Amino acid sequence: MSNAVPGGATSAPEQEGHRLPTNVYPSLYELVIKTDLVASPPTFSGEALVHLDIKEDSSTVQFHYHKTLTITHIAISTSDLKTTSNLNIPLSALSLNEENDVATLDLSALPGGGLKSGQKQTKIFFRFEAELKSAMHGYYRSEGDPDENGKKPIYGLTQFEATEARKAFPCWDEPLVKSKFAISMIARDKNTSLSNMPAISEKPWKAPSNASVDNVFNENYELGSLLGGSVTLGKTEGKIEGITEGKTEGKTEGKTEGKTESNEEGWKMTKYETSPLMSTYLVAYASGQFVSLESAHHSKLTGKTVPLKIYATKDQIKQAQFALDIKKWALPVYEEIFDIPYALPKLDTLVAHDFDAGAMENWGLITGRTTAYLYDPEKSPLSAKKRVAVVQCHELAHMWFGDIVTMKWWDNLWLNEAFATLMGELVILDRIWPEWKPRSQFLKSHLQGALDLDSQRSSHPIEVDCPDSNQIAQIFDAISYSKGASVLRMLASVVGEPTFLKGVSIYLKKHIYGNAETKDLWDGISEASGLDVAKIMKNWTLKVGFPVIKVEESSDGKIKLTQNRFLSTGDVKPEEDETIWYVPLEVATLDKDGKISVDHKATLEERSSTYDLKGNDSFKLNAQTVGVYRVSYEPERLVKLGKEASKYTIEDRVGLVSDAATLARAGYAKTSGSLSLINEIVKGGEEEYLPWSQIGSALSRLSGAWWEQPESTRKAFNKFRIDLFRPLSGKLGFEGGKDELPEIKELRELIIGTLAATEDEVILKEIKERFQPFLENNDDSKIPPDLQRTIFSNVVEHGGKAEYEKLLNVYNKPPNPSTKVDAMYALTSPKDQELLDRTFKMMGDGSVKDQDLYIFFFGLSANKYARRQIAEYFVKQYDTLMKRYPDGYGVNYLVKGAFASLSSHDDLKMVKDFFKDKGESKRPHDMSMSCLIAYIDILH
Repeated sequence: MSNAVPGGATSAPEQEGHRLPTNVYPSLYELVIKTDLVASPPTFSGEALVHLDIKEDSSTVQFHYHKTLTITHIAISTSDLKTTSNLNIPLSALSLNEENDVATLDLSALPGGGLKSGQKQTKIFFRFEAELKSAMHGYYRSEGDPDENGKKPIYGLTQFEATEARKAFPCWDEPLVKSKFAISMIARDKNTSLSNMPAISEKPWKAPSNASVDNVFNENYELGSLLGGSVTLGKTEGKIEGITEGKTEGKTEGKTEGKTESNEEGWKMTKYETSPLMSTYLVAYASGQFVSLESAHHSKLTGKTVPLKIYATKDQIKQAQFALDIKKWALPVYEEIFDIPYALPKLDTLVAHDFDAGAMENWGLITGRTTAYLYDPEKSPLSAKKRVAVVQCHELAHMWFGDIVTMKWWDNLWLNEAFATLMGELVILDRIWPEWKPRSQFLKSHLQGALDLDSQRSSHPIEVDCPDSNQIAQIFDAISYSKGASVLRMLASVVGEPTFLKGVSIYLKKHIYGNAETKDLWDGISEASGLDVAKIMKNWTLKVGFPVIKVEESSDGKIKLTQNRFLSTGDVKPEEDETIWYVPLEVATLDKDGKISVDHKATLEERSSTYDLKGNDSFKLNAQTVGVYRVSYEPERLVKLGKEASKYTIEDRVGLVSDAATLARAGYAKTSGSLSLINEIVKGGEEEYLPWSQIGSALSRLSGAWWEQPESTRKAFNKFRIDLFRPLSGKLGFEGGKDELPEIKELRELIIGTLAATEDEVILKEIKERFQPFLENNDDSKIPPDLQRTIFSNVVEHGGKAEYEKLLNVYNKPPNPSTKVDAMYALTSPKDQELLDRTFKMMGDGSVKDQDLYIFFFGLSANKYARRQIAEYFVKQYDTLMKRYPDGYGVNYLVKGAFASLSSHDDLKMVKDFFKDKGESKRPHDMSMSCLIAYIDILH
């Protein structure tokens, strides 16, 4: 009986842990990848020559590769092997543990029983091949939009974070194992190849007819010579089948499924410079028919010019200029702050039609989806422009945080993502686009989401133990990104931002081209500030949750402050409430003239303490909302704060509304108290977008929780919302001036959208009138880009088949990515069941890209007429969806989209029953089900 498994390896016994041993270390990968986009199905093949440092005597070598990759040849060479008789390693010596993708190569047959410590010039050779699947991970294929002849361009690109490089080539796929990479790409003449480093040569390529694995270590052997001929895909349950052992003279033998189109077009090989040391998850390459725009960065630190390019398919390149400009604007700012130049000789960006995440920080070759990098200055809304800026600046931050200095293991993922979030979405934006008020916007974009997730019983610390690489996907969440960035923002406030950034520069310089962990960062900031940063931050990163500070007033002018862990369910148990945080109180007081003073030195470092207000009757904790905590005031103080709110900052008003509404939902206070606060703030003449946005969010969540209440209750609540928002709608209207401030555009979008959600007749009438010319003769001149999503969604919700089909046409032929997204939300908005059924059918018939399915889920979840149907759809289609997203992070969003808007006890029971036998060990990339259940419980 054969133990053969897909991939050409025998089964390996279960092994403890998912980390590789350190007996060998790859110092250099010479890697050649051949991409055949004409083959049916498209395929890739490759050769890797890995230079190894032998640290210990070893009879085996362990590395990573995934079962979808077929290894066809293995050979090894060391300084002690003088002949070729022992170079070829039979495939039977290779075994694979499919649970953790760890391959074991038995080398006991070598002279001396294996490799010896310190052995020089040890190299291991692999030839491998696989189908270029549309998986959005590993090396995969993407399809562009159809051209005028209906033909879709196909191209290949990589996405290796976190553990997907092993799907493209055999490797040591851990962030601590940094190596150099010398990459070459073989492609058809018409295609452009890209990689991390600049190209150093390009020449016609044809595989020699006499190539043999016996010659791979000869000096005159050109790597890639065994890649002639077609890739052989076997028919083993739809997977790649390994080939038989034996010499293969210039071709691969085996069964062939499908066909390879004959094409006389020639091939070319492009070679790239050898990279600096980097982790495998940052390796990148692509092959396809791309066009580009170019610019340059002139470094003041080095005096050198760094070419900057952005690549896309021909039909999309004209919308890529803004993303290219951002690189030119942001790189000098990063270099100035860190005092470290951008490290590589070039920096490219590739815009992809199919992309699981938003974007990826591959060193020298950033990649990302169309909505992340394309912007039409004539037709795209401000939100699309901001998204491109945020994503590009975030990924540029990774060129320092993550690329040049990398976390040692995934438990320190936050060192990458929290810093990129803080720098790319606050510090850099504030220096380039201060008119966007990014410091205030950060509260909406990150702090509130972080507090929401971290208030759940099932949350996790920022620095989370992650011994199992299969669980890494679960920590790519708002804790690593948003809470991590928020505690760094708080720390920057404690030590002062210039000091904080100086400490970051010290940290980067000490670990350049290496790996680091949290302690190293604290050491750098401590050196700059003179404070014990590790002590200050310990519980913020190592403990789950955050505190709520209860404020009790007394007649002697002092306030008693008590910290306890905050849970959104309001039922903290004693064993869950043992952490004492270092809390910067940031007490703001108002004098008689309305001037604000802030006590930056006040802290709460024990369970309870008192603070002397020194006669000030007007005060507020957490000035500028810099702290990662909530504040619970007495009802009378909350009313007073509402009356005084206009005297405080935008950030203060956002924090007040957020805290009051959240505490009410959790049972710490009455809902009437938060509504009174909102009413007082509005009566005070609030006109800033962000406080209004927080008010809108708080009321929307209440509306969402009450969606099945009696109609009289919902109408009364909607009237309250209309009374609050309508006065501003009359002032703002639907149209704005050309030079209108960004926050006015955003406020208009919020006000019109909120009133439409309450079914305000005046607003709905104008929405219909503005859409009518577009419906009848394709004239969209009356649809402002910033209101397009609101208009599209509402005409479908309150319209019929004609509006639906018009937006279906827009979806199929969108002028830009943001308009396509707007059309997606419109298609999820009908009340009519027949139209909803058409949308549900689209999700399973290939009409919706895998990368976009979550948008349909969120849209249907927001539609009260489809809310339960999308939950039922997920349950019924569960196995299909798991196959559709076998390794991606997309499932997390589908789970949330399917269930997060449900709010009854019956819903909660249904969810618990469905997921009780679907544990994380079976579905390693599922969202934490306890987290989901907690979220539903909160809404109830």
